[in-house]
Amino acid sequence: MSEQTYDVVVIGAGPAGYVAAIRAAQLGLKTACVDMFAGKDGKAALGGACLNVGCIPSKALLDSSRQFHNLTHAFAVHGISAKDAAIDVGTMVGRKDKIVKQFTGGIAMLFKQNKVTPFFGKGRLLAGRKVEVTAADGGKQTLAATNVIIATGSAPIELPFAKFDGKHIVDNAGALDFTATPKRLGVIGAGVIGLELGSVWSRLGSEVTIIEALPDFLAAADADVAKAALREFTKQGLKIELGAKLSKAEVKGNEVHLTYAGKDGDKQLVVDKLLVAVGRRAYTEGLFAEGTDVKTDERGRVEVDEHCWTGVEGVWAVGDCVRGPMLAHKGSEEGVMVAELIAGKAGHVNLDTIPWVIYTEPEIAWVGKTEAQCKEADIPYKTGAFPFAAIGRAVAMNEPAGFVKMIAHAETDRILGVHLVGANVSELVAECVVAMEFKGSAEDLARIVHAHPTLSEAIHEAALAVDKRAIHKAN
Repeated sequence: MSEQTYDVVVIGAGPAGYVAAIRAAQLGLKTACVDMFAGKDGKAALGGACLNVGCIPSKALLDSSRQFHNLTHAFAVHGISAKDAAIDVGTMVGRKDKIVKQFTGGIAMLFKQNKVTPFFGKGRLLAGRKVEVTAADGGKQTLAATNVIIATGSAPIELPFAKFDGKHIVDNAGALDFTATPKRLGVIGAGVIGLELGSVWSRLGSEVTIIEALPDFLAAADADVAKAALREFTKQGLKIELGAKLSKAEVKGNEVHLTYAGKDGDKQLVVDKLLVAVGRRAYTEGLFAEGTDVKTDERGRVEVDEHCWTGVEGVWAVGDCVRGPMLAHKGSEEGVMVAELIAGKAGHVNLDTIPWVIYTEPEIAWVGKTEAQCKEADIPYKTGAFPFAAIGRAVAMNEPAGFVKMIAHAETDRILGVHLVGANVSELVAECVVAMEFKGSAEDLARIVHAHPTLSEAIHEAALAVDKRAIHKAN
């Protein structure tokens, strides 16, 4: 068993791990990155779940399905007609695969340019800051490091009575690779993954039923935003059942027979495909050998402080396998922070200003506290909202659904949270993040000139509405 020595060894090459590795190398640290992910062709593929079977491929399919849906449902109002429009699912999925391969190859090139050494295999932390790498053929080697960054990410949660078979009952990866549009698609879980992938196949003609155990829709989002989003999704034909708990999923022939408890008692549903999207868990099983002293919590997450240090000398953890939201951009910034701390520089990530985005149609985005959280914390607050239906650009785009809601401290006017639902809000939320990072107030955004006509005017008007002085709506 050979042993090589590095300043930094990163376990995991997802958005948290590969970014940490690149930044560490940029800072002059001899860096290696261990990853076990294999692409559809069986070859090593950097980028983790996000790039290979998550963020990027899902957005590719969302865009393809949106184009098709617009062609068949939305273009007539523009005077554009298309007869006998059809979607070739194989071509659509092939485009998605090409995009994924382009970016996994891009990370490999970045590793080469920054002199990051990749090791392909499963990483395991040993005592004394050593990492054992087990290759696909069973061969082992050991890397020694001054610092180890754990970035092993997360994995889909599997239900014991609805186990993944890769054909009829699938996780997010399986739902990205259907060879044809299922006539009936069942989705367990109305979270980000369930809503996004449910939207993809609904736009392409699938009859989609989403079963959510919680009684409230998008409980993590602001209640007003969740209510508006649910209304729009229902209009689009998504059937969303809340307070419904799946108890049985049986594959019979080419169908999946579901039994679930709804508000009106037990119900039955037959679908052609079932996507189980009930959340993700930290991927830390078998990661730590005896004597590492790294602790995990009841959910398998690595315990860390505000700087992602595990409490063990030279051992850090970032991304989905630690506390905080399971978001790629959160993991990436934690990776940068840790690399800079290791190099003796300052590093910090503010978990209170991390933006959330759901890439449905309309999009949903938010940053900061919800109104309910302000009430719970007894924070005095005031709100202002403005609808996209009163924004010229949104109406010209034929996308008037949604609004911007701003929450500010009632006494200091400091922005506490901004919640958006509508077209392109995934981009608009960035302005709000910047304002909050600079301790901005609603007055600050109200005083900034926003270009006309743009969607960003909704943020401007919402800021004005906080003090009941919006121009283009009644106060």
